[in-house]
Amino acid sequence: MSFMRSVVVLFFVSLLPIVASAQWIKQNVNTTASLRGLSVVNEKIVWASGTGGTVIRTIDGGKTWNVIIVPGAEKLDFRDAEAFDANTAYILSIGNGESSRIYKTTDGGTTWKLQFTNKNEKAFFDAIACWDKNNCIAMSDPVDNKFLLIKTADGTRWSPIDTSKMPPTLEGEAAFAASGTCLITQGNTGAFLVSGGSGARVFRSKDRGHTWAVAETPVAKGAPGSGIFSIAMRDSKNGVIVGGNYEKPEESVNNFAVTSDGGQTWILAEALSGYRSGVTYIDSRSIVAVGTSGADVLKKGKPVWGTTKSESFNSVQSKSKDAVWAVGPNGGVFRYVGAVTVTLTD
Repeated sequence: MSFMRSVVVLFFVSLLPIVASAQWIKQNVNTTASLRGLSVVNEKIVWASGTGGTVIRTIDGGKTWNVIIVPGAEKLDFRDAEAFDANTAYILSIGNGESSRIYKTTDGGTTWKLQFTNKNEKAFFDAIACWDKNNCIAMSDPVDNKFLLIKTADGTRWSPIDTSKMPPTLEGEAAFAASGTCLITQGNTGAFLVSGGSGARVFRSKDRGHTWAVAETPVAKGAPGSGIFSIAMRDSKNGVIVGGNYEKPEESVNNFAVTSDGGQTWILAEALSGYRSGVTYIDSRSIVAVGTSGADVLKKGKPVWGTTKSESFNSVQSKSKDAVWAVGPNGGVFRYVGAVTVTLTD
């Protein structure tokens, strides 16, 4: 063993006590809402949303939390949140018809502007994603075999995107409003959309949703509760998808795949320890994947700190190793502490 590799190995060993102490720290938040929407702005600012018209926010890294009930939305389920600072955030509610809505605040949640109310009785919105605070896209489950998409280019007005040339959906194919990450943006103009049910496919766009291509994946599909639930892209080429079957949360089969060519092809990776509804990168080599049966932390596709099964999660998001957060049922808000990663030379 070379001297340099010996130093690297010793350095790695010296960090083992820190790695072993990694854990999820549950926050004291005065809500029992089931939380699924999550937006981590930085180490201090985090927004989340959920049932009962609930939005929560911290601007001090979790020391204190504001619990907000959006006026007129007390019966809505906010499944997705997109925030940009302590004051500005969008939230999206799910449901048939007019239950699917988009609200926005620019004053930290003191007031909310209802920007969009769905009028299509066939539509059921799942998620919202933004390139910046003025340019966003939102999606509904398929209507007449096409995903329904809307956009804003000024942060205020929403309009339909023409999806007539988008690849048609399969019979029984839809998206899961499980974590707000069935739709994501990437870079300045990229977007990705993942599906489940009869198909487990990745739709990708390079022009903010105006044109799309689609790729098959090896993730489990065929049952109403199976497919891809979440996607995360490290950059324009490298990304991961997670899923499984939410009706069988402990099942560990074909629930994790990776791409290195921008989503054109997906390769099955070693299965995670159960159904996973959310995934995020901690850094360029490490990810966290969460679900109702727990969480997996992996480095280069291999378990690093094992699996957490003591908590139930819906969503996870990270901005750095010091800003890894997850949310779940019954007001569950968790901060991941100890996300230290080590790079070994081969």
